[in-house]
Amino acid sequence: MLPTSIMWKTVSEDCNLACDYCYYSSCQGQLTGKIRMIEDDLLQKVIIQMMGGSQGSVSFAWQGGEPLLSGLPFFERVVQLQSYYAPPNTLISNALQTNGTLLNAKWAEFFRKYSFLIGVSVDGPEHIHNKRRKTGSGAGSYALVMKGIEELRRAKVDFNVLMVIHEDNVEKAGVLMEWLEQEQIDYVQFIPCMDFRSQEVSAAGKYLITPEQYGRFLCEAFDIWYREGTPRISVRFFDNWLQRLVGQEPEACIFREECPSILILEQNGDAYPCDFYIHDDYKLGNAGLESLESLMNSPIWNTFHAQKRQLSNHCMNCEYLHYCHGGCPRNRVGQQQSESPDCDYFCESYRMLYAHGEQRMRKLAKSILKRHQISFPGRNERCICGSGRKAKLCCAR
Repeated sequence: MLPTSIMWKTVSEDCNLACDYCYYSSCQGQLTGKIRMIEDDLLQKVIIQMMGGSQGSVSFAWQGGEPLLSGLPFFERVVQLQSYYAPPNTLISNALQTNGTLLNAKWAEFFRKYSFLIGVSVDGPEHIHNKRRKTGSGAGSYALVMKGIEELRRAKVDFNVLMVIHEDNVEKAGVLMEWLEQEQIDYVQFIPCMDFRSQEVSAAGKYLITPEQYGRFLCEAFDIWYREGTPRISVRFFDNWLQRLVGQEPEACIFREECPSILILEQNGDAYPCDFYIHDDYKLGNAGLESLESLMNSPIWNTFHAQKRQLSNHCMNCEYLHYCHGGCPRNRVGQQQSESPDCDYFCESYRMLYAHGEQRMRKLAKSILKRHQISFPGRNERCICGSGRKAKLCCAR
């Protein structure tokens, strides 16, 4: 088996910002010496194999550190190799996550030309963003980021915003949602701020905000987002919940029945099953020394996938299990003493939101199904949402 999706840590931990909450990079914006780059031989070897197993489509996600530090010539080489080795009629998807500070007209034009989807990290209005997202010299980065976003808009590049939720904004859902409206941001992803690093696989899966805080945040954001059943902004969490309610598989790994098999590569070719598990205990091998097929056949995948399925009694008896499927296995580490033992750290948050918004989401799901002329199951048929219950006892109530 060859992967059809890959996430590549393009410059490893190298980054020009010093965000104090970063779950991966430890360089604190201090770039000393040469930027770590993916060697051309490794890049070519991986792309050749990816295209060989593409089966009509293939996706690449470029992350860091800050991937733009690799320079425009690197990504020009990427698309050159992709185009050269792709079988006819192959759909090639490229996504890139950036802090936005290095974006300019040349980058934007390149992204538009090759249809890159860009994620930009912004924590909300300037006074919130600049508290945590600083340059190596300690200056706030908001002005640079918003200038970069304007370049993307000018070039008509598709982009979304990734917003880290931490102590400085978790009680300000209304402020953040208002900012998104004012700045005409159409797509946003909320990411709770971690209190551990991806390289620390045995550390407790704890965060800088409490489950109750995040639950209140989600409920308030949901009330604003819902707009009487006519949402304008795409919020990834709510979209994934809606996907489940209309009978689709959520795209976010946290809410799927099984963790996806997306290959994570470090800049040097070291391979892992997830970017929360960058550790020797989960190392699959190295893409420069082994084939991608060999990496995908590693027995470590079995260990990794088994974690999602190992649900506690608390989860198995939960009325909302079909929505979250136990959440993220990494977030269960060290939760034995919590109110929800061996559950995702944010179990309480999710339950708060589901109880708060379920009836409205069911109503919205039904309107979407009707609009697309998809018939709702009969009252005695299995409900479309995946609960396993009859429709009359579930979403048809």
